[in-house]
Amino acid sequence: MTQTWDAQAYGENGSFVHELASGVVDWLAAQPGEEILDLGCGDGQLSVRLAAGGAKVRGVDASAGMVESARSRGVAAEQGSAEALPFGEARFDAVFSNAVLHWVRDQDAMMREVHRVLRPGGRFVAEMGGHGNVAAILVGLTAVLARHGYENLEDGVNYYPTAEAYTRRLNRHGFQVQRIALIPRPTPLAKGGMKGWLRTFRSGVLAGLPEGIRETVVDETTALLATALRDEEGNWIADYVRLRFVATCGGAGAR
Repeated sequence: MTQTWDAQAYGENGSFVHELASGVVDWLAAQPGEEILDLGCGDGQLSVRLAAGGAKVRGVDASAGMVESARSRGVAAEQGSAEALPFGEARFDAVFSNAVLHWVRDQDAMMREVHRVLRPGGRFVAEMGGHGNVAAILVGLTAVLARHGYENLEDGVNYYPTAEAYTRRLNRHGFQVQRIALIPRPTPLAKGGMKGWLRTFRSGVLAGLPEGIRETVVDETTALLATALRDEEGNWIADYVRLRFVATCGGAGAR
């Protein structure tokens, strides 16, 4: 399943992603003059925020539309995948990523690439979906997909690890974990509510359905989740859990 991104829809329904990034930005503690790679820079709003403190920020994203949006904000962004970064070795003081790594299919290839482009002692600082992230949403969506005969469409879309499992994976690739935490973070959704979330963050899943039932699946999933995730005033609160970490680049990484 390939996720597709629409920069305008992301801006309307996913603005909370960069608005709630203060914690991981604080953990990065970017310094003036540092060369930082924003891995999965999206529309560039966080890249601009990091550069405002004096860091030299480059961006990379797999989506051409997102790269175009980032460039429109003045970000030096390139299109490329996390598993094959378009940069030379030992170039960056830090690799930063927010709300991206849980979309990466080959985690080991991504870690090899991050290790490759970091200078010795450089920092890998990220926040991603962690174990239990959007669990209620996924149970509801999977149930509706199964009702229509498409129960496998959600398989393998995201990777939500525990802190212990991700620490071991980072260690295998030559990183020393300095801080890591699994953080429950109930998240108010934008005015598009659950329907907007599904259309934006499950666009790849919906694209795998016959066109005639896509909105039916959105409507049925939204109705199923309303009791658990919509408050009495009609506001939607998604059951987010984030995994945040700081790891430093040590010796030779796994090859």
